[in-house]
Amino acid sequence: MQSILFTTLPFFALVLCGYLAAHRRIVPESAIGGLNAFVLFFALPCLLFRFGMSTPVLELLNPSVLAVYLTAAALVVFFTIAMTLSRRVGMKDAAFGALVAAFPNTGFMGVPLLVALLGPQAAGPVICTILADMMITSSACLALAQTGQRSGQSPLKALLQSLKAAVSNPLPWSIAAGATLGVLQLEVPSPVLSVVNMLANAASPVALFTIGAVLWRSGQAQAAGAAPAQDHRERAMAMAKRAARGESVLVDPDASTMPSVWPLSDVGGAAPTSPDSLSRLLGAPRRRKPQAQAWRDGWTRFNAGSVMTIVAIKLLLHPLLILILGVAARGLGAPLSNAQLTVLTLAAALPSASNVSLLVERHGADAGRIARIILGSTVLAVGSFTLMAWGFGVNPR
Repeated sequence: MQSILFTTLPFFALVLCGYLAAHRRIVPESAIGGLNAFVLFFALPCLLFRFGMSTPVLELLNPSVLAVYLTAAALVVFFTIAMTLSRRVGMKDAAFGALVAAFPNTGFMGVPLLVALLGPQAAGPVICTILADMMITSSACLALAQTGQRSGQSPLKALLQSLKAAVSNPLPWSIAAGATLGVLQLEVPSPVLSVVNMLANAASPVALFTIGAVLWRSGQAQAAGAAPAQDHRERAMAMAKRAARGESVLVDPDASTMPSVWPLSDVGGAAPTSPDSLSRLLGAPRRRKPQAQAWRDGWTRFNAGSVMTIVAIKLLLHPLLILILGVAARGLGAPLSNAQLTVLTLAAALPSASNVSLLVERHGADAGRIARIILGSTVLAVGSFTLMAWGFGVNPR
């Protein structure tokens, strides 16, 4: 256990360093996008390119590994959507919640961490999971999210657009380029290889540092999204107090954008003057719901929007499904070794992929909810991942 902790803690400590550096403005918010671009377009592709050259193609595209991993991902996606889809959580937010439940941070964290724990032979199965998540899982969830929009986009068109976005990602191409050179047994010129090695060696620390900075930025976006509602509340309170003093107050022209829980007008655009409207606006105590109804509402909130529900699915259910499906596949004769099953299970036990927050912001979903899920899974994975690695008898090399 101690040796596992000594291996895993530095990885999570670098994530914390990135978070604190962004929080203290040592790294300005404007620089976080540059860090992310450096990792995504330079450092991580070189790391995967190097692994692609040295790993057999059948390890990079192992049918048994892909079948087990994609089956588990599909089950996690549909289970998470079934658990969270409701009037409060639409299809778009449910689909992105399912994506962070099924998409571990294998790119930025998993490759270096699992190779450090299990040795270079872990690279093949991990790269399999990266390809599966980027090309299949993320495309399917993005297609589901887009079908939940009001545009009425067909599922097939949404899926094709998602696949187009996945193909534009540089990571699959870097893996393919490395594998092609490995198959053809072509050597990279020494100066070029030196550049590749320098960038690849920078991938792990910079990627982990960037995860922390991205998590902080996602939290800032969540806080900024909550600010308008607070501003509306303050304006509504001021208008109600003026109306209570008998002053003539017209509704703010922006009142149409205020939340419906603030009844700003009764009739004809005037500020609320009736006792019921003012009491609701000024925070009069509400009637308590019956106990049974309160329990039902509490379960609905837990079932529909609980961050910890999806965190538990990510850190516990996902690796458990991988383990069960892997054992079942081996029982049916699939050539899946103990080492491959261990890598797959530990990959699934990693925290949620931090780059999902960028997709959420781009598609206008609930970024705050996804940021809390990613942050919660990253914090709790320090303990859950370490215990799972210890349970598998991992001996860091």
